[in-house]
Amino acid sequence: MWFFRSPEIVFGEDALDYLAEIEGHKAFIVTDKNVVALGFVEKVGKKLSQAGIETAVFDGVEPNPSMQTVLRGAEAARAYGPDWIVALGGGSSIDAAKSIWILYERPDLMPDQVAPLGTLGLRQKARLIAIPTTSGTGAETTWPIVLTDTAERRKISVGHPENVPDIAIVDPAFVNQLPAQITADTGMDALTHAVEGYTSQWHNDFTDGLCLKTTQLVFDYLPRAYAKGNDDPQAREKMHNAATIAGLSFGNSMAAMAHGLGHALGALFPLPHGRAVGLFLPYTIEFTIRGDMPTRYAGLARFLGLPAADEPEAAASLVQAIRDLARRIDQPTSLQEAGISPQDFEAQLSKLVDNALNDSAMVVSLRFPDEDETKKVCRYAFEGKSVDF
Repeated sequence: MWFFRSPEIVFGEDALDYLAEIEGHKAFIVTDKNVVALGFVEKVGKKLSQAGIETAVFDGVEPNPSMQTVLRGAEAARAYGPDWIVALGGGSSIDAAKSIWILYERPDLMPDQVAPLGTLGLRQKARLIAIPTTSGTGAETTWPIVLTDTAERRKISVGHPENVPDIAIVDPAFVNQLPAQITADTGMDALTHAVEGYTSQWHNDFTDGLCLKTTQLVFDYLPRAYAKGNDDPQAREKMHNAATIAGLSFGNSMAAMAHGLGHALGALFPLPHGRAVGLFLPYTIEFTIRGDMPTRYAGLARFLGLPAADEPEAAASLVQAIRDLARRIDQPTSLQEAGISPQDFEAQLSKLVDNALNDSAMVVSLRFPDEDETKKVCRYAFEGKSVDF
């Protein structure tokens, strides 16, 4: 038995107007200072005001939000007493809002004690609205939460199926002015979600089509969104939809090894999440295809019109296409290109490998690496060489 979980999704031009139609009394907006500066919080507040809903703002979310941050946010939420939590921002703000919501409802829990088992008992006090302002994380549709343990310098994945947002508002107006670099980083995150969702051990009939559609949208529209930005509103809207579709796909089939390595890397080096997972994706495909497990790269490659006479050729075609896409949008294809020095890489390699092997995303990979294999993949990724075992 399996489940397909999804929020109510409101998308397209003027999707934000839906906020004026919801019922409630108080909304607690979780965001970051950049989103406030862009005027997005004010926009959201005006729509909620039209619905007769008061607002309070917690704008203390940082990139890769820490457990300390969500504890502060939960304390502020308890003091305010909202019946809506509104997550406004990229994946960091949405993940932080999910954790704050859980701790608001369940003050007996710590952020790292939330597990996908049993019953959490959410929605006794509030419900959750997620409004993404980047096109990549898909967090507006999923239940996993990634937080940073700053003391141990590692990322932790927590969450429960109950904390899928109630409503996702996917309005392209929030990404029309998205900088090119963030467009590229988050777009690679969406692509990685789709490829890993399609090829994970938990892939299923309900998610396969979503994964395929996401890959097509990303390859067709990410270069345009990166190059033309707000001069190509169609590309912006298509990429914003792609990110949400990818969230639905991997949220119900799970991500895999590229995410495990990307999470581990992001806790040790200041690389954006999407850049990290997108960089590792080709190397993890190469690693997986050399194992004994049957893979599914041919389905993806054929859908994209790539050579795919068999699984090895399909994997090679897909890897080449991903690297070509990365170069078109000025993404690094090796850790060295990403700015990590040989000295820093060697100093952190053991911690990187240890954190990756303890990441929950690794569990559903088609080929689970041991410590030596993980270290090898990291070395190949650092040097920019094709994985060879």
